[in-house]
Amino acid sequence: MSNGEFKRKLESDELLQIIFDYAAEITVEHKLDRLLMLMADMGRDMTVADRCILWIHDEWTDELWAKVAHGVDEVRIPSKAGLAGYAFQTTKPLIIANAYEDERFHSDIDVKTGYRTKSLLVIPLINKQNKTLGVYQVINKLTEDEVFTAQDVKYLSLAASYTAQALEAVLMNIEVEEAQKEIIFKMGEIGEVRSKETGNHVKRVAEYAKFLAIKAGLSEEEADLIKVASPVHDIGKVAIPDAILNKPGRLSKEEYTAIQAHSNIGYDLLKNSNRSILQAAAVIAKQHHERWDGRGYPDGLSGENIHLYGRIVSVVDVFDALASDRPYKKAWSIERITTHFNKEKGKQFDPTLIDLFIKHLDGFLAIKVQYDDY
Repeated sequence: MSNGEFKRKLESDELLQIIFDYAAEITVEHKLDRLLMLMADMGRDMTVADRCILWIHDEWTDELWAKVAHGVDEVRIPSKAGLAGYAFQTTKPLIIANAYEDERFHSDIDVKTGYRTKSLLVIPLINKQNKTLGVYQVINKLTEDEVFTAQDVKYLSLAASYTAQALEAVLMNIEVEEAQKEIIFKMGEIGEVRSKETGNHVKRVAEYAKFLAIKAGLSEEEADLIKVASPVHDIGKVAIPDAILNKPGRLSKEEYTAIQAHSNIGYDLLKNSNRSILQAAAVIAKQHHERWDGRGYPDGLSGENIHLYGRIVSVVDVFDALASDRPYKKAWSIERITTHFNKEKGKQFDPTLIDLFIKHLDGFLAIKVQYDDY
């Protein structure tokens, strides 16, 4: 590095400006990937480093993982490995002038990216309860001396103490959401088992729903919401008597009316939650039997008055029902299904969604193979 490429040390007012600028974004950020990037960028700028990696401890695997190792995808290492592992285990900061002269340094990331690590500063990321959440690791000091200092330790420790609370809040929220997703999926499985369905029906409908949502132009985030909410589309069937639910022959008018009640029952079970997943699940439970032409149930909604989530699940739920063996019928051929869908386009189903389904049929068939019943 020539003298012309060196950066000067930060003045105190510049340091404060960095803190204020990042604080404004960090305190309102709820997406983990974005938060980790902001935290890493803050650590890099505060120490005038070239790069920063934020390692997070995974308690289940006892590993440190990072998504902000520039130039590579997620990286995982044992929690005792390398300089990051040493700082995590000892909870002590490390200043290294030349990484390749330290036997604890692992050069794997350098090998993968073609990057050359020289100087390093590593400090633990500790919350208010004195629990170590991970490790800050800044790489290659850009000032003329090229070595991190005790002042850098102070600055990075300040960044770590400030950001630990924000990180912990996001991680906790993710844990709650993952638990919620698992519970919803299990609820869906329970409902399907009562009607002699397999757990893979729930999985297929969820994957089909996300795939169709993406093709319909929804964001990845909203498509994931539909995927997670869809498994409980028939949860209301838990209140339908087995004698009706699993009747092998034709249903009477009264029995069919009883079956139809599952849409409102499912909606009533889910509607009072303030969680976005359960709100979406309530809409899907109620509306996935509505028809584009207004002849569906429970409310006889038509066209775009039916929520898009309900219209999407309607298509993929019927597809899976027709494409799968049931106790009372054999699976339809794909040709027969597409003929039926074209016939019902603009009647039972949203015509735009049917066009998308036909156009991307190969994608649906790939999902079917992946989650087939064996």
